[in-house]
Amino acid sequence: MTYELIVRSVRLSPTQDRPGPLMDVAIDGGVITAIRPAGELAAGGATELSGEGRLCSIPFVDPHVHLDAVLTVGDPHHNESGTLIEGIQTWAERKKTLTLEDVKRRAREAIFWEVAQGTGLIRSHVDVCDPTLVALRALLELRDELADVVELRLIAFPQDGVLCFPDGEALMREAMRLGCDLIGGIPHYEWTREDGIAEVQFLFDLARETGAGIDLHCDETDDEQSRFLEHVAARTMRDGMQGRVVAGHTTAMGSYNDAYSFKLLQILRRAGVTIVANPLDNIVLQGRFDTYPKRRGMTRVKELDRIGVNVVCGHDSIMDPWYPLGRGSMLDALSMLVHVAQMTGRPELFSAFSMITGNAARASDAPADLREGGPANLVVLDCEDEAEAIRLRPSCRWVVRRGRVVAETPSLAPVVRRGSGETVPVTFTRSPGGAD
Repeated sequence: MTYELIVRSVRLSPTQDRPGPLMDVAIDGGVITAIRPAGELAAGGATELSGEGRLCSIPFVDPHVHLDAVLTVGDPHHNESGTLIEGIQTWAERKKTLTLEDVKRRAREAIFWEVAQGTGLIRSHVDVCDPTLVALRALLELRDELADVVELRLIAFPQDGVLCFPDGEALMREAMRLGCDLIGGIPHYEWTREDGIAEVQFLFDLARETGAGIDLHCDETDDEQSRFLEHVAARTMRDGMQGRVVAGHTTAMGSYNDAYSFKLLQILRRAGVTIVANPLDNIVLQGRFDTYPKRRGMTRVKELDRIGVNVVCGHDSIMDPWYPLGRGSMLDALSMLVHVAQMTGRPELFSAFSMITGNAARASDAPADLREGGPANLVVLDCEDEAEAIRLRPSCRWVVRRGRVVAETPSLAPVVRRGSGETVPVTFTRSPGGAD
């Protein structure tokens, strides 16, 4: 049998905390047509990529980013306090100068950054608190223009609230009519608790009208009295939307007392709500009003994961008013997560890796593993297993979408040059016989 592409001698994720056998993956017509032990597939005229024992996974998923705001850091000014509220205020100023080409140029560059580092599916929130909806129109165009390299899903996000923003409900409906994939929200930003609950009800009513899923910012605050997530979970169950609702940030959970958290975790598991942790942003935005001890500024990732709630990891910001750093690497975001959530136990590292792969794909109703008959979307990482991927944050040797290589990074190892003239290659892996 002939194939268009064969990826040879790779270890397929998940590796189950031990080196998996070397496998060959054959691709034809944009579909994985065969997965066999290394060496069993004849060449058959196919283009071949030599994995040489590298880890092969489904592409990363970035489940939470703001592409309309990327690469605007310092424009019109920097966020000097480093707070969430100053970030929102700075963005409100920058938003007035948005143009179609401005948004497309910045978002395109950030998307290419992500794709080059292994991301194949991006869920981007788009601020729709703008009567012109220019950012949304730009990203709708980009969604089609870049479909050859990435799957982009857009979330109608009311950055300044729904009830407290003029014509907020009408703008949300218009955003969905124009083609947003998902319904966003921000109930904790409304003027009153009652308004926040009313926003949650509006979002679910809109979901009924449109048939779309929900992906909202929820309880992104250190205030232990911010408890909109329970209303989200309850309405999810009452509307039969299990598995179709995503709640981002939920950082107030880090301030809840343990008795309430125990109750909430049971409800979230029953409701099938996915929780998105955004460690890069929240570790610097939250806890700003604390002296010492300072809160970690992140939701209860480990406890949620342990109880069976689907937890995923987002990048959130890339050089914008909320986070001045970032390069679009999902492995950077995941590295921060395992440190802040204290998930450095050996099995926990492997579990965490699924937060940017399988867990995140399931939250997007996308293929969560590599299998025969599945889409030929994969990434080959310059490492042996998932724990090494988090430690090294290696380059992506190849990124494949629909059977076509859409990004690649030459495998170039650094060297140390000794005074004697000896050249020592550096691979950042332990030498044979090193400590376990």
